[in-house]
Amino acid sequence: MNFLAQHEISTDGLVGWVTGLMETIGGPGAGLAVALENLFPPIPSEVILPLAGFAAARGSMSLVGAILWTTLGSVVGAVVLYYLGAWLGRDRTRAIAVRLPLVKVADVDRTEAWFARHGTKAVLLGRMVPIFRSFISLPAGVERMALLPFLVLTALGSLIWNTALVLAGYLLGRSWWLVESYVGIFQKVVIVAVLAAVAWFVVTRVLRTRRARA
Repeated sequence: MNFLAQHEISTDGLVGWVTGLMETIGGPGAGLAVALENLFPPIPSEVILPLAGFAAARGSMSLVGAILWTTLGSVVGAVVLYYLGAWLGRDRTRAIAVRLPLVKVADVDRTEAWFARHGTKAVLLGRMVPIFRSFISLPAGVERMALLPFLVLTALGSLIWNTALVLAGYLLGRSWWLVESYVGIFQKVVIVAVLAAVAWFVVTRVLRTRRARA
């Protein structure tokens, strides 16, 4: 039975293609969808993961298979971004950063020092935070974090996040789509926090620059 038919969901565009992929090839399709979600943020994990759980509840794949395949997909996507960051390297990244308005070399140095101290925690916890889930792999690659710890931390953080959302979809059944609403609230909180941090940085930097000129 078409498990997507149990709830009204658009079969058009990117999400429709992803859900069709999961329906056609099961667990590997879910893994591929999550790998693509890491590389193309418009594909929402808060839809893919609970939908994979619902698919498991309908028998299209096993619950363990849904969790393992989606976690494998998360790791594959993260590794691609890691190597993209490694290709950019510190020199290119610094050159780009210092061209940004209000950004100084000292800011880049502080960021690198922070990642050197807290990189392991950032990679682990970042895999469980919307928006940062994908992007945390880039600085790990730029700073050439050792690959084995990166893989272990990424797999562990992804396993926790994926298990929570897949299990929620599995238990909610036909109401799997409710997960998207709750994760969406969490994501909005993260966005507001990021915007507030950026605003604070801009305001304080502008005021400091004006004082220096005065």
